[in-house]
Amino acid sequence: MTWSDTPDAPEPSGSPETPGSPGSPGSPVLAGLPGLPGLSGLSGLRPRLPSPVQEVVDERFERYGVRLVLKRDDLIHPELIGNKWRKLAPGLAAAGGRTVVTFGGAYSNHLRATAAAGRLLGLRTVGVVRGHELRDRPLNDSLARCAADGMRLHFVERSVYRRKTEPGTLAAVLRDAGAGEDAYVVPEGGSNALAVRGCRALGEELTGVADVAAVACGTGGTLAGMAAGLAPGARALGVPVLKGGFLHREVEALQTAAFGGPAGDWSLDDRFHFGGYARTTPELDAFAADFEQRHGVPVERLYVAKVLYALVALAEEGAFRRGSTVAAVVTGRPFPEAPGR
Repeated sequence: MTWSDTPDAPEPSGSPETPGSPGSPGSPVLAGLPGLPGLSGLSGLRPRLPSPVQEVVDERFERYGVRLVLKRDDLIHPELIGNKWRKLAPGLAAAGGRTVVTFGGAYSNHLRATAAAGRLLGLRTVGVVRGHELRDRPLNDSLARCAADGMRLHFVERSVYRRKTEPGTLAAVLRDAGAGEDAYVVPEGGSNALAVRGCRALGEELTGVADVAAVACGTGGTLAGMAAGLAPGARALGVPVLKGGFLHREVEALQTAAFGGPAGDWSLDDRFHFGGYARTTPELDAFAADFEQRHGVPVERLYVAKVLYALVALAEEGAFRRGSTVAAVVTGRPFPEAPGR
C-alpha cells in the first residue's frame, strides 16, 4: 500500500512537456498544477480552469461599501466539482493507475468525486465508509452514485474508522476491502500535501481579484493551499462546517507538510457550523433559498450556504473595510441536482 500523504516531501521536478500543449502542466486543461508528474494522463477530464469569477450585487454588502464576488469552482467539472478537482487531481496522477482507496461518511462529496474520477479515468476505486450498520441498509443517493460509478464500498465500524490512520488498522481495512497491497491511499476529504499544493492555484487565481477570500472548511486542505497562493496583503478566511475547534492545528500541519511551514495570512471563524457536519437549520435553509432567488446561483447547504451566511454576518459586524472585495469560493453544487437541495 502507498500513502499519498507525504509530509515534507520535496517539490516534484518539472515536466519536459511543452507548456501550453494539450495535457501539459501549462495548458488550460491542467492549469494550476505545475510540475506534478503524470498529469498528462488526466487531460481527458477537461477541467475549466481558471474557474469563473462572478460579481453579485447584494445590498447586504453594498451598504457597507463592500463588493462580493463568487469564485465559481462548482463549474470546473460536471462531476469533479469545485475543490474536489483541485485536491484530487495531484493524487490521481500520483496513483499511476493503481487502485485508489479513500474514506468518507455516508454523504461524502469526496467519495462521490473519487468514484466519478475512477469511472472517467478507468481506475479501480474503493470507498471505506464510516458506519458498519449501513452495510445491510439500502444505499442513500450519494452512496448509490458511488456504486453506480464502479466504486467498491466497504463499511467499517465507527471505532475502526477512527483508527484508520494507524498502520495496523489501515492494513487490516485494506485487506478486508480487497484493495491489494499496492493500493494508493488518499485520506478522508482528500487533504494531504499534494492536495494542498493543488489548491494553491485557487489563491493564485484570486490574485488581483479579492482582498479577502473565504471558503467553507471540512478538513482544511483547500484553505491551507488557497492561503499560500494569495498575493501579499490579501487574506484567507476559513469557515469550519464541523464543531470542535480542531481545524487550526490541522491547517498548520497541512501547510507544514506541503510547504515546510506557515504560508499566507489566514484565519478561522468557528461560529457558523450550524450544528456540525451534514447539519443545517431552517434559518440556514431560508438564507440559502433567498440567496438563490436573489442571484440565480444554486447554493449547496452543507458547505457553501455556511460560508455565504458567515460573510453576510461579518459584513454587518464591520469585519471588511470599505472599498474591499470579498470572494466566496463556491466549492460545490446541491446533491442530488435539484433546486435548493
